[in-house]
Order: sequence, then structure tokens, then C-alpha cells
Amino acid sequence: MSYLPNILFVILLLGGGGFFLKNIRKLSRNIKLGKDIDRSDRGSERWGNMARIALGQSKMVSRPIAGLLHIVVYVGFLIINIEVLEIIIDGLLGTHRVFAFAGGLYDFLIGSFEILAFLVLVSVIIFWIRRMILKIPRFWSKEMTSWPKNDALNILYFEIVLMSLFLLMNAADYALQQMGAIHYVQAGSFPISQYIAAILPENELTLFYIERGAWWLHIAGILVFLNYLYYSKHLHILLAFPNTFYANLESQGRIDNLASVTKEVKLMMDPEADPYAVPEAGEEEIVEKFGASDVTDLNWVQLMNAYTCTECGRCTSVCPANQTGKELSPRAIMMKTRDRLEEVGKVIDTKGEDSFRTEGDGKTLLDTISEAEIWACTSCNACVTECPINIDPLSIIIDLRRYLVMENSAAPQELNLMMSNIENNGAPWQYGQMDRLNWKDE
Repeated sequence: MSYLPNILFVILLLGGGGFFLKNIRKLSRNIKLGKDIDRSDRGSERWGNMARIALGQSKMVSRPIAGLLHIVVYVGFLIINIEVLEIIIDGLLGTHRVFAFAGGLYDFLIGSFEILAFLVLVSVIIFWIRRMILKIPRFWSKEMTSWPKNDALNILYFEIVLMSLFLLMNAADYALQQMGAIHYVQAGSFPISQYIAAILPENELTLFYIERGAWWLHIAGILVFLNYLYYSKHLHILLAFPNTFYANLESQGRIDNLASVTKEVKLMMDPEADPYAVPEAGEEEIVEKFGASDVTDLNWVQLMNAYTCTECGRCTSVCPANQTGKELSPRAIMMKTRDRLEEVGKVIDTKGEDSFRTEGDGKTLLDTISEAEIWACTSCNACVTECPINIDPLSIIIDLRRYLVMENSAAPQELNLMMSNIENNGAPWQYGQMDRLNWKDE
């Protein structure tokens, strides 16, 4: 018995798995570049969110056609990959359909896998038609060019090839079983691939090469797809679960206050407080920066949001600023944040994290996200509500605004005027204290 195929399979499996783990470590490191934030509270709500939104796809079906198609692909992805376990065992041990001993259950599973594979193929083709023929506007926004557009198509092509190889492999296997070929046990139910088998050559050796070729290409394709995820918007396949678990559970519209500012306000409002008192040991808070100018100023949940973004464009399609022609696109905010985080990660790979934190690289997130985008936001939370996996672009916009106002004094003129009026007149309008109530006499 030749062990060469088993050795080649082990090399393929270790190579693909090792590269995937390397990228996962890099992903984890990049996310941890963000500031710490405690999201360990309200555990039952968080588990419920993850089960309902990530596992149950509850927000996807708000748009029924895309939602139902996505559920088909999602369920197919989860269930069909159960067979990958059998493929791995067969590859390591040199067996063929090692779970065939399960009898009727095995037949049911293989039949279910085939029906799901066919439905996934149909769904993916419809997705391609929606994107490339119907040209739904949210897929063709100005940020969806070059890599983002090609990435979405690459995934569709990947899924078509993987499902086709799976059905072709089963079709050749079924034909070989019918011929009584050695090593091909009578096992499995083939409701879809039996029709493909009818058009395959009837030569046993040719069928063997087709079955083995499709088998090797299928498992190699799965490993390539797995490693492609890190570079793709489809990283949400892995991150949607932690992203929904650690999502903000506070009421929408509630904006967190900076602890240092809150402390200052309390001191100002407390007539008995001594503003010159020396703080007790451990009480003093050192504030490095107000708001955020770069990805390392954001918290780790915001950075995970950026990596989790599916670039579906639902957020941008409901954004009132975007609909009225403003520069803002919440999807672009997340994409630019992720691109900047990747750029920082590459610098750290070269220079080290300590060196980057002390020296930087001469760039910031504000080099790619413009002030026009930041100030166009109405803070309405439509993007947060619409996102199928609870991503929060607004929180990033708020932090960038804080930096512009509190560090750079770079608010728009109208906002600066309003804040000056509040400071001097106690109201947003340019009236003196004595004239503020004159409107009631008109």
C-alpha cells in the first residue's frame, strides 16, 4: 500500500492549517491594539443576541430575498462542511467513506448535503445576478471598486467551484459504486449527483481520476478558502459570533461620556469640591488623548467591528446623509478603519509594536476619513439599526469628532459659534442672558 497520498495530504493539511493559525494570531494582535473596554456584563442578553442574530440570522430577513438566500448559503456552509471531517479522516488513514458504517443515517446525511449543495449553487447564482446584472445600487457605490468589488465576486466563484466539485466527486463515486469498483463501497444517497453521473464517461479508470481529482481539489479549495477569509470581507463567517456577543447593549442614542470630562464637570458643579486638591493615590486618571485620531485610539470592539464588516451596504443605503448626496458612507468608514488597521499591522510586523506606539508611521485614520464625512453624520443610528451583525460605525465617528473638537479645535464654524454662545450666553443663540426669553412676548 502506498503512503504517498497520505503524506501529501498531511503536508497539505498542516500547511493550510498552519497558515490559517498564523493569520488568526495576527488578527487577534491587531484587534488587541485597541483600548480596553469591559463588555462582560449582562451575560444572558449577550448570549441571546449571539444566538438570535449571528446563529439565527434574525436581522438578515428584514430584506426577505437577500435574507432567505443568505440563510440557505449559511446553513449549507455549516452542514455540508460536516463531510470535511470524513474527508480529513479518509485523507489521513487512506480509507474511503469511513462513516459508511452508519448505514441509513449516512445515506440521509449525504443526500441532505447534496440537496443543500444544489440550493447553495442556485442561491449563489442569484446573488451573482443581483450584483452583476440587476446591479443593485448598494453594491456599486463609489467605495465598491477594485478589491472590494472583486472580493465579493471571488467568494461567489469560490462557492460555485466548491459545490460543483462536491457534486462531481459524488457523481463519479456513485458511478464507480454501480460498477462495483474496488475500494468504492455501496454507501450514500445521491439525489442530485446521480443525474450528473449519467453524463460522465463509463470508463472505470477515467471515473477514478475524476473522483480523485475532484476529491483533492475540493479539500484543497476548502483550505484555500479558509486562508482567503483573512483577506476578505467574509471574515464575518468567523467574527459575527463574537461581534454580536460583545455588541453595545445600551439604548441607541446614549453616548458614553469621557471619564475625565465627567470628573471635571462634577468638580465644577460641587460647591464644596476643591479643584486644587491633590488627588489620592491611584485616583488620578492620565488622559493621553481626547477621542481618536488613529485606530489605536479606538477600543478593541470597534476594531473587531471593522474586521467583521460584510460590506453589504445596508448601513449606507439607509443613511440619510448619504441619501442626500453627502460624502458620508458608514460602510466606507468601516472599510477605511480596517484598511488603516491592516496598514498599522504591517508596520508593526516590520518595526515592532513598541516602536510604532512611540514613533508612529506618519499617518492617521484622519488621513483617509475626511472631516466632511465625519461632520455629515446626523447621529441617527440608522446604520447601527440596519447592520445584520450589530456593527457600530457611529461610535467611531463620535470618537473622531471628539478628537477634532477637543484636541484640534477643528469643529465647523457653525458648531464653534454655537458652543461659544452656550459658554457666553447659556444658550445656542446669540442673545444675551437678559434677552433669552423675549420670544415669549412676541
